[in-house]
Amino acid sequence: MSDIAEKLNVSTVTVSKALAGKEGVSDELRSEILRMAESMGYQKRGNKAKDLSAGYTVGIVTSRKYIEKGHSFYWTLYERLLTYLSQKGHVAILEVVSEEDEDMLILPRLIQEGRVDGLIVMGSFSDAYRESIAAAGTPFVALDSFHAKFRQDSIISDGYYGMYVMTHHLLRMGHKDIMFVGSIDATSSITDRYYGYCRAMLEAGLPVGKDAVLPDRGADGKLTISLDKLTHLPTAFACNCDITAYTLLGLLKDRGVRVPEDVSLVGFDNFILSELAVPQITTYAVDVDRMAMEGAEQMIHRIANPASPMRRIVVSGSIIMRDSVMRLTK
Repeated sequence: MSDIAEKLNVSTVTVSKALAGKEGVSDELRSEILRMAESMGYQKRGNKAKDLSAGYTVGIVTSRKYIEKGHSFYWTLYERLLTYLSQKGHVAILEVVSEEDEDMLILPRLIQEGRVDGLIVMGSFSDAYRESIAAAGTPFVALDSFHAKFRQDSIISDGYYGMYVMTHHLLRMGHKDIMFVGSIDATSSITDRYYGYCRAMLEAGLPVGKDAVLPDRGADGKLTISLDKLTHLPTAFACNCDITAYTLLGLLKDRGVRVPEDVSLVGFDNFILSELAVPQITTYAVDVDRMAMEGAEQMIHRIANPASPMRRIVVSGSIIMRDSVMRLTK
């Protein structure tokens, strides 16, 4: 609109009204603006103009609960998405949804205002909210979440196998009393990681009881860990993410429990906190670049090919050995 306005020496508001078919613009000027838009390579679509050479406008939506003081896995994922989409000639817009809007089923403004060609939804939302987004008809891709009952593209890290690898590492280091740290039903990612932990334990002949899980978040989804819920101190903790591992490490230190001398600990994600911790935390590195690339590519494909089959893409990672695990003596 700015380019057209500059060419015709009118305001962008005038151009917007002309393209949207609103009042306040003479028929002669409206025709001139439409001719100029067409000559510059724009195509009228619905009630808005689209510069085909400028690529798509992609909305990126996540919940406020995942954005913690500017430092989270989702900020990193968003930055990678932004970079990749930009390199491909597309525009990305972030919208953070409040818990109140999610509860009241208020759709993201990006959808309400028809500002995007497609939507990348980062993280989990309630089933009702996901259904509302799907019903709006905007093509969307779920990133870092998967629900079998919803027919939509999804890209997830290999949480199941990744936590299996981390638990198996603790087992190889001689640990048998291993506790999983995470609220199992909080997100699909945590659920997958819990099942990976269970498989490794069961393969080792170690049954998983109710006392083997330490929750890490409250009903509102925010991080909260209480050591008072421990029935005993295990020899190792398998944490569902690095933020949880970092927080637990601090709580253990406050109690005078040394890591790894008294208890070993592993995380997940290879988030920056795992390197800043003392000792540095052994973790599973999620391939964030690959997740962002797959998410962006599938979004672009979905917009261009709305009838193509749905896809679920699982992105593998690798273990990062650091200092938070000690081998138990036989």
